[in-house]
Amino acid sequence: MHGWIWIIAALILGALEIVLPGWFFLGIALATGLMGLAILAGIWTGGLPMALVVTAALSGAIWLGLRRIFGSSRGDVRIWTRDINDDK
Repeated sequence: MHGWIWIIAALILGALEIVLPGWFFLGIALATGLMGLAILAGIWTGGLPMALVVTAALSGAIWLGLRRIFGSSRGDVRIWTRDINDDK
């Protein structure tokens, strides 16, 4: 039963990502969903404190992976090191 609670939490976090985009909730939602699946499959037998620590670490790893795959967003500040008028 506890695995379903994790999956419901993942769906809520995924919906929150749609409302407030920014890649932050997507990593947490994916990590929470994976932990829910691990609990349902019987792979995870540890307690809640360790599950929270593993979910947090997994969330950070997923966030970094998504950032590496998809790059920065269009709204990020871009620093120009050369001017187009310097080509002359």
